[in-house]
Amino acid sequence: MNFPNPILDKQLQMALAEDIGAGDFTSEFLIAPDSHSEGKIWAKEEGIVAGIPVAERVFQLVEDVTFQGKVHDGEKITFGQTLATIEGSTRNILKAERLALNFLQHLSGIATMTRRAVDLVGPDGPRIVDTRKTTPLWRWLEKYAVRQGGGHNHRLGLFDAILIKDNHIRAVGSVQKAVKIAREKAGHTLKIEVEVTNFTELKDALSSGADIIMLDNMEVGEMKEAVKIVGGKALVEASGGITLEKVAEISRSGVDIISMGSLTHSVRSLDISLDISGGGQ
Repeated sequence: MNFPNPILDKQLQMALAEDIGAGDFTSEFLIAPDSHSEGKIWAKEEGIVAGIPVAERVFQLVEDVTFQGKVHDGEKITFGQTLATIEGSTRNILKAERLALNFLQHLSGIATMTRRAVDLVGPDGPRIVDTRKTTPLWRWLEKYAVRQGGGHNHRLGLFDAILIKDNHIRAVGSVQKAVKIAREKAGHTLKIEVEVTNFTELKDALSSGADIIMLDNMEVGEMKEAVKIVGGKALVEASGGITLEKVAEISRSGVDIISMGSLTHSVRSLDISLDISGGGQ
């Protein structure tokens, strides 16, 4: 992750403005303008870290603060481990604290959950991928965190793949017609994926030449049968309400991909804290 990044900087500046508003009255009332502090960001539980460069950039944007990362994104961290040290203006450290931790905790939570899923399927298992069920305007960061956890990204948005879902099929009339129209209009670099809920739709998608077939909310036994029907003629993706408790069993069904919206839409943030020393009036 490279900085300065104009898009991310704008997002971070807006987030800082949202939090600071007219000023950090608590720090301005209690802490002298020339107060100087040292501090550390540390892990209160083990997991996979993600977002160190983002946290660093937050502190850079408030100025007069030096940030030194002690770990790299994607590394496993343990309880009590120092993730970064900070030195500079006490007021500015406190201005940046909450936003930096929000990013670091949330992205590390995503990376940690992703790694758990990846470990459950094993090195020879299906790919663990994310979905578009992301926090608005955080998507590329959340998908970055999935990669740091060892997972893979599904499409970034509506613009980089064709995914024909149930409402598209209803609007057009049939799976075959939807795939035919998409194939005629799409460039040769765009893959066509079709979401199916039963074996009839599956066979229609397969005979129409879909590149990827998404099995939506199927039971594991149905997934195994679906994989047999496809017979390697397309990639098979399992999707729909998949949790960590289900991942290992689903991986044994023979699917190529497991997509998990829960990696981003309902993940628990990792517990990370910032402590400072010095400062005051």
